[in-house]
Amino acid sequence: MSVMAAESVLKYLQPDIIAKVGRLDLRARFIVEGFLTGLHASPYHGFSVEFSEHRKYVPGDDLRLIDWAVFGKTDRFYIRKFEAETNLSAYLLVDTSASMAYPGTAGLGSAGHSGAASSSHQDGGRTSVTYRMSKLEYAICLAAALGYLMIGQQDAVGLARFDSELRTFLPARSKRSHLTRIIAELAGVQPGRDEAGRGLGEALHTMARRVHKRGLMVVLSDFLADERAVLDGLHHLRFRGHDVILFQVLDWAEVEFPFEQVSAFEDPETGRKLVANPDSVRKAYLRALAEWTEHYRREAAGVRSDFVQVHTGMTFDQALIQFLINRQQRF
Repeated sequence: MSVMAAESVLKYLQPDIIAKVGRLDLRARFIVEGFLTGLHASPYHGFSVEFSEHRKYVPGDDLRLIDWAVFGKTDRFYIRKFEAETNLSAYLLVDTSASMAYPGTAGLGSAGHSGAASSSHQDGGRTSVTYRMSKLEYAICLAAALGYLMIGQQDAVGLARFDSELRTFLPARSKRSHLTRIIAELAGVQPGRDEAGRGLGEALHTMARRVHKRGLMVVLSDFLADERAVLDGLHHLRFRGHDVILFQVLDWAEVEFPFEQVSAFEDPETGRKLVANPDSVRKAYLRALAEWTEHYRREAAGVRSDFVQVHTGMTFDQALIQFLINRQQRF
């Protein structure tokens, strides 16, 4: 692939570019094609080969299993995995509660249950609104791309969509027609309220009870929810033998807190509002966010799960490579 062609594909890893693509199936395809193209020009060169059907050679492996064709391409030793090693059953758990809709097209500010903030402000009597991909759109694009990636590797993929309760459950299947069904389900999603903040925790418990075959649970949420309920649900999933990777999807403003004017912060689940001068709360907010994130990361690590924070200003490959590493560690 020429440099120009590669750059053309790689641009679709950028949220502001992919937001201009109307169809979710095309968004997923472009993101994955950009991701795989980027792998070949990154320190992870050869990882995509290992991800699909190979693993690295380790001393003691049968030399007859070395794939010399792959060695010729990567200058590294890989052996082909057996069928039983490569098949993965995974579920995409997508949070579609109201807090995930920020910033949306209405420009309304929001503050989640754990205090992550967003805002709207007025300039000369007019509300200033700048559209960008919402957390929900980012999570849906990431989920669709993960589904596209896994189906392409003959993995089985299922979907669970929830707000205050589980709204959609599609069992894991490996057929490409099933991916079409998953994407169709995600494409028409409207956010729903979860005022008690217990929807995520309940969804994790429901999945632990419903899915009996051990697999990988990929959770995409802002985690602005009842923390104890979420952690109890995480422990339930791990008790059932599932591997878990938690993607915390935040808006870039929730991470950077760039506000300069007196702003109105609103909880999208309850409607409660707070008017504050950002300068007076910025330091405390960022400290609380860092402590909260680190707490979740420690709790997840304690049960051998991954907690990865992404935001809507990040290119999609940064999230996909974390998934790739997590999946590879299963074997």
